Amino acid sequence: MNIVCLDMEGVLVPEIWIAFSEASGIPELRRTTRDEPDYDRLMQWRLGILKEHGLGLREIQETIAKIDPLPGAKAFLDELRTLTQVIILSDTFEEFAKPLMEKLNWPSIFCNSLEVAESGEITGYKMRCSKSKLTTVKALQSIGYETIAAGDSFNDLGMIQASKAGFLFKSTEAIKADHPELPAFETFEELLAAIKQAL
Repeated sequence: MNIVCLDMEGVLVPEIWIAFSEASGIPELRRTTRDEPDYDRLMQWRLGILKEHGLGLREIQETIAKIDPLPGAKAFLDELRTLTQVIILSDTFEEFAKPLMEKLNWPSIFCNSLEVAESGEITGYKMRCSKSKLTTVKALQSIGYETIAAGDSFNDLGMIQASKAGFLFKSTEAIKADHPELPAFETFEELLAAIKQAL
Protein backbone atom coordinates (compact mmCIF):
# COMPACT_ATOMS: atom_id res chain seq x y z
CA MET A 1 0.00 0.00 0.00
CA ASN A 2 1.34 3.34 -1.07
CA ILE A 3 0.84 6.81 0.30
CA VAL A 4 2.23 9.99 -1.24
CA CYS A 5 3.53 12.69 1.11
CA LEU A 6 3.83 16.17 -0.37
CA ASP A 7 5.18 19.42 0.97
CA MET A 8 2.76 22.34 0.60
CA GLU A 9 4.54 25.68 0.23
CA GLY A 10 6.67 25.98 -2.88
CA VAL A 11 5.18 22.72 -4.18
CA LEU A 12 1.40 23.24 -4.31
CA VAL A 13 1.01 26.86 -3.27
CA PRO A 14 3.34 29.88 -3.25
CA GLU A 15 5.44 30.48 -0.15
CA ILE A 16 3.16 32.24 2.38
CA TRP A 17 5.96 34.18 4.05
CA ILE A 18 7.29 35.47 0.72
CA ALA A 19 3.79 36.65 -0.21
CA PHE A 20 3.44 38.33 3.19
CA SER A 21 6.89 39.89 2.83
CA GLU A 22 5.75 41.50 -0.42
CA ALA A 23 2.37 42.56 0.99
CA SER A 24 3.89 44.06 4.16
CA GLY A 25 6.96 45.57 2.52
CA ILE A 26 9.28 43.75 4.97
CA PRO A 27 11.98 42.10 2.83
CA GLU A 28 13.48 40.14 5.75
CA LEU A 29 10.36 37.95 5.86
CA ARG A 30 11.28 36.43 2.48
CA ARG A 31 13.54 33.99 4.33
CA THR A 32 12.13 30.43 4.22
CA THR A 33 13.12 26.82 4.87
CA ARG A 34 14.90 26.94 1.51
CA ASP A 35 17.35 29.35 3.15
CA GLU A 36 17.37 28.25 6.81
CA PRO A 37 17.61 24.55 7.76
CA ASP A 38 16.76 25.23 11.45
CA TYR A 39 12.97 25.71 11.49
CA ASP A 40 12.82 26.75 15.15
CA ARG A 41 15.42 29.47 14.59
CA LEU A 42 13.54 30.64 11.48
CA MET A 43 10.19 30.89 13.30
CA GLN A 44 11.62 32.68 16.35
CA TRP A 45 13.20 35.19 13.99
CA ARG A 46 9.92 35.67 12.08
CA LEU A 47 7.93 36.20 15.30
CA GLY A 48 10.45 38.82 16.41
CA ILE A 49 9.99 40.74 13.15
CA LEU A 50 6.18 40.54 13.40
CA LYS A 51 6.30 41.88 16.96
CA GLU A 52 8.68 44.68 15.97
CA HIS A 53 6.25 45.80 13.24
CA GLY A 54 3.06 45.26 15.26
CA LEU A 55 1.73 42.65 12.83
CA GLY A 56 -0.34 39.60 13.79
CA LEU A 57 -2.44 36.73 12.54
CA ARG A 58 -5.13 38.91 10.93
CA GLU A 59 -2.69 40.64 8.62
CA ILE A 60 -1.12 37.35 7.52
CA GLN A 61 -4.55 35.77 6.94
CA GLU A 62 -5.56 38.74 4.79
CA THR A 63 -2.56 38.00 2.55
CA ILE A 64 -3.28 34.24 2.51
CA ALA A 65 -6.86 34.91 1.36
CA LYS A 66 -5.42 36.35 -1.88
CA ILE A 67 -3.04 33.42 -2.55
CA ASP A 68 -4.03 30.87 -5.19
CA PRO A 69 -2.48 27.43 -5.69
CA LEU A 70 0.38 27.23 -8.19
CA PRO A 71 -0.87 26.81 -11.78
CA GLY A 72 -1.67 23.14 -12.35
CA ALA A 73 -1.45 22.18 -8.66
CA LYS A 74 -5.14 21.41 -8.16
CA ALA A 75 -5.40 19.29 -11.33
CA PHE A 76 -2.21 17.43 -10.32
CA LEU A 77 -3.54 16.76 -6.83
CA ASP A 78 -6.99 15.75 -8.12
CA GLU A 79 -5.48 13.19 -10.49
CA LEU A 80 -3.00 11.91 -7.92
CA ARG A 81 -5.81 11.36 -5.42
CA THR A 82 -7.61 9.09 -7.93
CA LEU A 83 -4.50 6.88 -7.99
CA THR A 84 -3.43 6.65 -4.34
CA GLN A 85 -3.73 8.13 -0.86
CA VAL A 86 -2.12 11.56 -0.47
CA ILE A 87 -1.18 13.53 2.65
CA ILE A 88 0.28 17.01 2.67
CA LEU A 89 3.01 17.25 5.31
CA SER A 90 3.76 20.87 6.08
CA ASP A 91 5.53 22.90 8.72
CA THR A 92 2.90 25.61 8.22
CA PHE A 93 0.03 26.16 10.67
CA GLU A 94 -3.66 25.27 10.71
CA GLU A 95 -4.47 28.97 10.95
CA PHE A 96 -2.66 29.57 7.64
CA ALA A 97 -3.54 26.41 5.72
CA LYS A 98 -7.35 26.23 5.82
CA PRO A 99 -8.20 28.68 2.98
CA LEU A 100 -5.52 27.09 0.80
CA MET A 101 -6.86 23.58 1.45
CA GLU A 102 -10.31 24.80 0.39
CA LYS A 103 -8.87 25.95 -2.95
CA LEU A 104 -7.24 22.53 -3.38
CA ASN A 105 -10.52 20.65 -2.70
CA TRP A 106 -9.74 19.72 0.92
CA PRO A 107 -6.82 17.25 0.75
CA SER A 108 -5.58 15.83 4.06
CA ILE A 109 -2.91 17.98 5.71
CA PHE A 110 -0.78 17.36 8.79
CA CYS A 111 0.66 20.63 10.07
CA ASN A 112 1.22 22.65 13.25
CA SER A 113 -0.68 25.30 15.21
CA LEU A 114 -0.05 28.84 16.35
CA GLU A 115 -0.39 30.36 19.80
CA VAL A 116 -2.29 33.61 19.36
CA ALA A 117 -3.10 36.26 21.97
CA GLU A 118 -6.53 37.92 22.11
CA SER A 119 -4.94 40.95 20.46
CA GLY A 120 -4.08 38.80 17.43
CA GLU A 121 -0.36 38.80 18.21
CA ILE A 122 1.28 35.47 17.39
CA THR A 123 3.05 34.67 20.65
CA GLY A 124 4.36 31.21 19.78
CA TYR A 125 3.67 28.00 17.95
CA LYS A 126 3.16 24.34 18.73
CA MET A 127 4.90 21.78 16.54
CA ARG A 128 2.92 18.58 16.07
CA CYS A 129 6.05 16.53 16.74
CA SER A 130 9.82 16.79 16.34
CA LYS A 131 11.08 16.55 12.71
CA SER A 132 7.41 16.24 11.78
CA LYS A 133 7.79 15.23 8.14
CA LEU A 134 10.35 12.49 8.72
CA THR A 135 8.59 11.32 11.92
CA THR A 136 5.26 11.08 10.06
CA VAL A 137 6.75 9.15 7.13
CA LYS A 138 8.36 6.68 9.54
CA ALA A 139 5.06 6.33 11.42
CA LEU A 140 3.20 5.62 8.15
CA GLN A 141 5.82 3.02 7.25
CA SER A 142 5.39 1.41 10.68
CA ILE A 143 1.70 0.75 9.96
CA GLY A 144 2.31 -0.86 6.58
CA TYR A 145 2.50 1.98 4.08
CA GLU A 146 5.24 2.47 1.51
CA THR A 147 5.83 6.21 1.16
CA ILE A 148 6.62 8.32 -1.87
CA ALA A 149 7.60 11.89 -1.02
CA ALA A 150 8.24 15.20 -2.79
CA GLY A 151 9.29 18.62 -1.55
CA ASP A 152 11.50 21.60 -2.27
CA SER A 153 13.31 22.57 0.94
CA PHE A 154 15.82 21.50 3.58
CA ASN A 155 13.03 20.33 5.88
CA ASP A 156 11.73 17.95 3.19
CA LEU A 157 15.00 16.04 2.72
CA GLY A 158 14.39 13.63 5.62
CA MET A 159 11.03 12.40 4.32
CA ILE A 160 12.30 12.25 0.74
CA GLN A 161 15.39 10.21 1.66
CA ALA A 162 13.42 7.85 3.96
CA SER A 163 10.81 7.01 1.31
CA LYS A 164 10.87 4.22 -1.27
CA ALA A 165 10.83 6.96 -3.90
CA GLY A 166 11.57 10.61 -3.27
CA PHE A 167 11.75 13.68 -5.47
CA LEU A 168 12.80 17.30 -5.32
CA PHE A 169 10.21 19.59 -6.87
CA LYS A 170 10.80 23.25 -7.79
CA SER A 171 13.78 23.20 -5.45
CA THR A 172 16.78 25.54 -5.30
CA GLU A 173 19.93 25.08 -7.37
CA ALA A 174 21.92 24.75 -4.12
CA ILE A 175 19.78 21.92 -2.72
CA LYS A 176 19.79 20.13 -6.09
CA ALA A 177 23.57 20.45 -6.29
CA ASP A 178 23.97 19.07 -2.76
CA HIS A 179 21.70 16.09 -3.56
CA PRO A 180 22.41 14.95 -7.13
CA GLU A 181 21.11 11.49 -6.16
CA LEU A 182 17.55 12.85 -5.88
CA PRO A 183 15.53 13.20 -9.09
CA ALA A 184 14.51 16.84 -9.48
CA PHE A 185 11.49 18.05 -11.43
CA GLU A 186 10.05 21.43 -12.37
CA THR A 187 6.60 20.56 -13.77
CA PHE A 188 3.60 18.77 -12.33
CA GLU A 189 3.48 16.54 -15.42
CA GLU A 190 7.03 15.30 -14.72
CA LEU A 191 6.31 14.75 -11.02
CA LEU A 192 3.06 12.90 -11.70
CA ALA A 193 4.80 10.63 -14.21
CA ALA A 194 7.58 9.85 -11.69
CA ILE A 195 5.07 9.10 -8.93
CA LYS A 196 3.03 6.84 -11.24
CA GLN A 197 6.19 4.90 -12.07
CA ALA A 198 6.95 4.49 -8.35
CA LEU A 199 3.44 3.30 -7.42
